[in-house]
Amino acid sequence: MGAFKETKLPADAPAAQKALGWVDDRFPLTKLWNDQWGRYYAPKNFNYWYIFGSLAMFVLVLQIVTGIFLTMHYKPDANLAFNSVEYIMREVPWGWLVRYMHSTGASAFFIVVYLHMTRALLYGSYRKPRELIWLFGFAIFLCLMAEAFFGYLLPWGQMSYWGAQVIVNLFGAIPLIGPDLSLWIRGDYVVSDATLNRFFAFHVIAIPLVLLGLVAAHLIALHEVGSSNPDGIEVKENLGPDGHPVDSIPSHPYYTVHDLFGVSVFLLIFSAVVFFAPEMGGYFLEYNNFLPGDPLKTPLHIAPTWYFTPFYSVLRAITADFMWVMMVAVAAYVSFLWLKSKLAFHTKAVIAVISIVVIIGMLPQVLDAKFWGVVFFGASVVILAFLPWLDHSPVKSIRYRPTWHKYLYTLLAITFVALGYLGTQPPSVIKTIVSQAGTLYYFAFFLLMPWWSTMGTFKKVPDRVVFHAH
Repeated sequence: MGAFKETKLPADAPAAQKALGWVDDRFPLTKLWNDQWGRYYAPKNFNYWYIFGSLAMFVLVLQIVTGIFLTMHYKPDANLAFNSVEYIMREVPWGWLVRYMHSTGASAFFIVVYLHMTRALLYGSYRKPRELIWLFGFAIFLCLMAEAFFGYLLPWGQMSYWGAQVIVNLFGAIPLIGPDLSLWIRGDYVVSDATLNRFFAFHVIAIPLVLLGLVAAHLIALHEVGSSNPDGIEVKENLGPDGHPVDSIPSHPYYTVHDLFGVSVFLLIFSAVVFFAPEMGGYFLEYNNFLPGDPLKTPLHIAPTWYFTPFYSVLRAITADFMWVMMVAVAAYVSFLWLKSKLAFHTKAVIAVISIVVIIGMLPQVLDAKFWGVVFFGASVVILAFLPWLDHSPVKSIRYRPTWHKYLYTLLAITFVALGYLGTQPPSVIKTIVSQAGTLYYFAFFLLMPWWSTMGTFKKVPDRVVFHAH
């Protein structure tokens, strides 16, 4: 091991510089800052779509801080939980503000993350060499869903109680292990004090630890391969005399100011919601949740919070009649795969055998629609993880793709929002049919992407990034 070497500073150096030098000799503080932000060179043509990554980090910190203050007064007990939330709202100084910041922050987190994922879709940020960044991001999304689900029960309101009851019961549809799995998740035969305690432990300790680890991995992977940009050009392939990409700039101070502006706009909107519309018409805080959970009184309409409802709509769309449509869709897709795919013959044969088993399993005499609803509910989330391998487009960015590709992306966004809205509404025949059409398009968009993403006339990608100074 080498001898310890202390940095020599002038005797008249400022005290702060001396203190920093003392720390740097013992811990790479300045090096970490420079590597991760200060001298991290990012493409100079970032637009405002690139704000949402740092915004997500900001909201994560906001949720952790407000969550810590809430746990100081919250009681994870079925008999005390609801009243402890009321105590926070009415008696704790500024408790109402902390609670509303946390509840609004949960919805804000998903809005920011959905917009962050939209940017990745538009500019191909999941494409090579950033597949691992995308997978870490997808794992973060799964953790967020788990964190939101576990936290949703904690107020012990009517919708919290019955929402948890319905969602946990869905696992019971899984053959063989379903009933035992539901029992294990609840810790009891019904949602009870045992359920509340374990959900509290997961929400406050387990999931946040995993989430922080995944965020660190996401950022490390990002800074290893470099950021994408709206043109989909790899700026590292064109280096200047200083060894840095000629089309990049240091993140600090340029993107520090850029992101601070984004945070300022976010805080303006966030504050307006917190102070003037924290319930957001019942979407952020359901009115039924202002009533204590009652195992003997079922709400007329049970639905999860809005950020789960696009996937919940997929679950509800899978009815016994619609199963026949899904069977035809699976058979048609496998036939198309067999004719058009360049996969090896034995791979096609395996897929064909699996599809036959799946189609047989879809028969009402074998497995019911409830089970397949859970399957497609899970598949609608998991399919996002495979995007890097589904998109075969010769260009990354939407800017250089055929115009009709943009219409497909726009229709996907409309479908996703429509499914989200329908998931918040009581079911009806018309709404179910619209949900079923949206479900078919949602899966078709991704499963047919290997073919449609290569079709059409693509524009020439420039050699260097397109940048216009403001």
